[in-house]
Amino acid sequence: MELRELIQSDALTVVFQPLLELGSRRIFAYEALVRTFGTQFKDPPSLFRAAIQEGRVGELGRAIRKRAIDGCPDFPLFLNVHPSEFDDGWLVRPDDPLFQHEHDVFLEITESVPLSHFALCNSVLKEVRGKGINLAVDDLGAGYSNLKYIADLAPEVVKLDRELVTNLAGERRLQKLVSSIVRLCDDLGARVVAEGIETNDELSAVRDTGAQFGQGYFIARPRFPPPPLTDDILAPGTQKAEA
Repeated sequence: MELRELIQSDALTVVFQPLLELGSRRIFAYEALVRTFGTQFKDPPSLFRAAIQEGRVGELGRAIRKRAIDGCPDFPLFLNVHPSEFDDGWLVRPDDPLFQHEHDVFLEITESVPLSHFALCNSVLKEVRGKGINLAVDDLGAGYSNLKYIADLAPEVVKLDRELVTNLAGERRLQKLVSSIVRLCDDLGARVVAEGIETNDELSAVRDTGAQFGQGYFIARPRFPPPPLTDDILAPGTQKAEA
């Protein structure tokens, strides 16, 4: 199947992973993740590399957003944006599915994106945020992060990289570091999602840092339809999301 045909077909699959509100133990939102099962592309990065080579990255991004919004109409959504999408104007089209969702939408960009072309990125983000779209910065703490861009971009949400969550429960100095980052983000007006939570101990440690949200396999694996929370994650008296 050619890329053009894949973009237009049901073979382009989107799955959903919940973000848990740590205080209430309720689902805050779902992150939409593209998958390449049953296609010639081994993973999403190879899919986007092909789209860049063929000049279809904007078209691909729009198709993913359409499937995400159609597949999860009842919750806020986190939608990943490939850096190349800032170059071609698709994101700012008024008929983009981005603007059709009835709940909050968070455009998710990696922390490294603004490093390469901050002015263009910021210009596009300013336009879409003026239409009510929120910004989430992903992978804070991965590699050589530059906290200044958190101040410059003023995101509504910051997602902590998995490296800051692994073994958090057993490392006192790491707990102090993450707690300090959470306080800094709070001072800058950004709520914090801790990614990659894989154990109950990590979930408890993340909550102790003051982070507002958590995400990871311990909470729920990505799948379609959007998965509800399991009974061991739910707080007493809360309800599962409808799957």
